[in-house]
Amino acid sequence: MEVRIYRPAKTATQSGRAKIGRWVLEPSPRGQRAVDSLMGWTGSDDTTQQVRLSFESREQAVAYARRKGFAYVVDEPQTRTVRPKSYADNFIRKT
Repeated sequence: MEVRIYRPAKTATQSGRAKIGRWVLEPSPRGQRAVDSLMGWTGSDDTTQQVRLSFESREQAVAYARRKGFAYVVDEPQTRTVRPKSYADNFIRKT
């Protein structure tokens, strides 16, 4: 089984940065999803898609994948660049 290890980004509705330091291990999809013709719902017979394991560090997630014999891919998180902003910058006249 192949798994993906990554650190999820915060959602657009989150303003804080709590709980985004955890790493997630989730299996790669094995089958295709099918659309139900009557209801329009999307479904799959692959129940491993319902499993998401979280770990405190990347090393713990990798160690778990190795211990279980999973082939794994680690997606490194992108670095965040913070640009300081000032309220007064809204009123600077641009020429």
